Amino acid sequence: MKIYGFTLAPNPRRLRIFLAEKGLKIPSEEVDISQGKNRTPEMLAKNPAGGLPFMELDDGSYLSESVAICRYLEGLHPEPNLLGKDNREQAEIEMWNRRVELNLFGPVARTFQNTSDFFKGRIKQFPEYGAAQRETVNQQLQWLDQQIGNKPFIAGDRFTIADITAEVAVDFGAFAGIKPDQALKNLARWHQSVSSRPSAKA
Repeated sequence: MKIYGFTLAPNPRRLRIFLAEKGLKIPSEEVDISQGKNRTPEMLAKNPAGGLPFMELDDGSYLSESVAICRYLEGLHPEPNLLGKDNREQAEIEMWNRRVELNLFGPVARTFQNTSDFFKGRIKQFPEYGAAQRETVNQQLQWLDQQIGNKPFIAGDRFTIADITAEVAVDFGAFAGIKPDQALKNLARWHQSVSSRPSAKA
């Protein structure tokens, strides 16, 4: 197996944290998004969607989308479990991961895409939309703070992929210039906890 990723991008980082939590070491190749290397004919032949990460399997086929890759790897290496041990737990973790993905991770990405110099000349930017998405991110951070409450983790009493997705989203938000309100104490406590895990440096 081989993983194609980019160190500075959030979705490849999500997969790296997952691998670190699993204790898995899979060969990888850096594909520089800033130079458009992910959209060369060679790369598009491997992943027509053009995104990162994607993984080459032992049979020569390719699997893309970070969570899909995580599900595949969890099937091969069930422990430590990060996606749920039974149907009920899997549904709970999927629910929280989906909420964070759609309501926080997505708006952070759209803020960055529409306001960052990185994307100037690459895509048509809509700065006003980016500003609106920034407000959405701040609202979602407040909501997440309320939902975390006194819980140690987002989807229950142990670290799961929902925490990984949220961790990457919050950190990517900071990279995009969105820092959580210091009044969000539950979020700050949770973020400090997950950021102290060795996998956060993956």
